[in-house]
Amino acid sequence: MRDATDDVPTLHRRSFLKHTGALGAAAAVSASLSACSAGPESTIDIGGGRQGPNRTLTAVIGYGNDGNWDPTQTASAFCMAGNNHLYEGLLDTDPVSREPYAALATRVPADPNSTTWRFTLRPGATFHDGRPVTADDVVFVFDRILDPDTQTLAKGFFAPWLKQVDRIDARTVELVLKFPFPEGLARLTLAKVMPEHVYSRPGAWDEAIKGLAVGSGPYRLSAHHPKSNTTFEAFDGYNGPRPPAFRKMNWLTIVDAAPRVARISGAAAGAQLADNIPYADIAHLESGGLTVAGGHGMNNLFLMFNTGRAPFDDVRVRQALHYAIDTEKMVEVALKGHGRPATSFLDESNPAHRRAGTVYGHDPDRARSLLKRAGVSGLEIDILAVNVSWIVDCLPTVKASWDAIGVRTTLSPQETTAVFTKMDQKRDYQVVAAASNPNQFGLDADLIMRYNHGPENLWMGYARWAGDPVARQLFRDMDRATREPDPARKRAMIQDCIDVVAEQAVLYPVVHNELMTAWDPGELAGIRAQPYPGINVLQAKWA
Repeated sequence: MRDATDDVPTLHRRSFLKHTGALGAAAAVSASLSACSAGPESTIDIGGGRQGPNRTLTAVIGYGNDGNWDPTQTASAFCMAGNNHLYEGLLDTDPVSREPYAALATRVPADPNSTTWRFTLRPGATFHDGRPVTADDVVFVFDRILDPDTQTLAKGFFAPWLKQVDRIDARTVELVLKFPFPEGLARLTLAKVMPEHVYSRPGAWDEAIKGLAVGSGPYRLSAHHPKSNTTFEAFDGYNGPRPPAFRKMNWLTIVDAAPRVARISGAAAGAQLADNIPYADIAHLESGGLTVAGGHGMNNLFLMFNTGRAPFDDVRVRQALHYAIDTEKMVEVALKGHGRPATSFLDESNPAHRRAGTVYGHDPDRARSLLKRAGVSGLEIDILAVNVSWIVDCLPTVKASWDAIGVRTTLSPQETTAVFTKMDQKRDYQVVAAASNPNQFGLDADLIMRYNHGPENLWMGYARWAGDPVARQLFRDMDRATREPDPARKRAMIQDCIDVVAEQAVLYPVVHNELMTAWDPGELAGIRAQPYPGINVLQAKWA
């Protein structure tokens, strides 16, 4: 997990961090990527000058670029944002509305409730190496996702409802559904079409993790420097619906807030666009002529408890620790008003939001009572936390709140990779505090729930909760909700599942916050702030 969450359902022991993008690439990227090197390169000028249509768009991303670049596996904010410019699905979705549009396919199916969707590929579509996109490439990717012996993040988003994908002819495929599932149309953007002739080679999936990227999107990857920067060039062979507006792009990875803000501000600003803007810097950036806009969404600070360790196996203890937190103070002090205390697993802007049956308002007396009923006293907790800037800002409120009810609390923020390496190695822990944002994948509540909950979900493995009787019943109820054909009934069933998640408080948000993006309106037009980490410039252009 990273500011976005980098997280995921999977049993594949190449590690959770690979799926989430929290694991740094340990080796150089494939030779197919030019100019790859280790070491800091974020000050590189990749050319094009500062004026004219061929100048370089420089963006600053507040998340690491050293995560997993395999589109079937990743939840890395940086890598997912990059892949949206490098690859296409049969359908892709608008980055803000999340409405599906025809990408590699020529049209969106007329009947979303059909159990078969037939797609014809866009004439003349080619991969970055010049080879044509074929139906075999589409089948290749879906076969990987649906393979019962291959665990990927994408599998959890498709396997419950998608039976198979068949080749009809060289340019036509048919998706066969297990039951009507109209939400699946928007999910097709998560199945990026990849060339079989590249990724079927031995070792190619490992190379994809490290940064091998051959897609059919409007940009191609020109260089990749883990922990520093990733560069893109316009793909001249692209003939799809959202052509490249920039000849070159240089995306810098700067996780620390101060240097990220410095890069976009002032007379010597070296970038035109930056995400993950700290709230305290908004007024300063606006006074300097920049546009700063936000998006409310699923981005959240969550707590995950180790239910395999007493007393966190007792739901009363988990609830007590949530009731103890002064979330209003956290929003006011740490988030400068750009957030809301969680009233559900879903954020309040989600169309399916319903106030949960259990809402953790600040109630220290109730917290003390729950601990007493659980027979717990003298509790000492060390919070293992990611060092994402806004999470670090929130942690003192958690500590002060827990100290106030007699729970002696220490804070241990560290690199995201270090936190989840410990999780992957099954190290002992008490409580993890980190950030998550399933909106990277979509808005539908079924998808968001499956992102964190499921019998084969790695999150549930980290929490040691998948075998709990309440969890097993929850997973069965989720499956029934997925299959429910009536939209209103399905929504109610999913909300009932969310009530269980709220009551159990195994992995649950404390606050949902607004993500801020800044850009120079004198340089860029068409930028829209999105409510999840990363950027999307497929509809942007030079001003």
